Amino acid sequence: MLGEFLRAQRGHLDPAVAGLRAGGNRRVPGLRREEVAVLAGVSADYYARLEQGRERHPSPQILAAIGRVFRLDADGHGHLYRLAGLTPNPGQGGYQDRVHPALLQLLNSFPASAAYVLGPAFDILAVNAVAAELLSPFAGWDNMVRVLFAHPQATTVFVE
Repeated sequence: MLGEFLRAQRGHLDPAVAGLRAGGNRRVPGLRREEVAVLAGVSADYYARLEQGRERHPSPQILAAIGRVFRLDADGHGHLYRLAGLTPNPGQGGYQDRVHPALLQLLNSFPASAAYVLGPAFDILAVNAVAAELLSPFAGWDNMVRVLFAHPQATTVFVE
């Protein structure tokens, strides 16, 4: 079941949306296994074993990384965890569950400056109103590394 879900999600994700160069000789739609593995930070062999059902006990961290690659919402993350036999992390929802309230208060105390909070993998966890406007051309892109290096409008917003 987990392998079927991973294959289906991989097939639905456009390489350009994932921040990869589209084109080339693709025999099937979506991402290649190796591309998912690189984006998730796991070995291609490990990801292949997950899809083939030979690896049955992925860690919550691995599932979270794969869920980010597939851009799963909270329900999708929950389904992924349940397929792997794990209990979904209830804090997986919005950034309010992952950013300390004092930091959110500090973030919003900068009314004239763009301010945002990044996670360890440079995922955007929280933004203030000015940063939300600054980052609006990148709607749907939740990782600053991907924004800076893969989004076509990055050089117009971030001149330097």
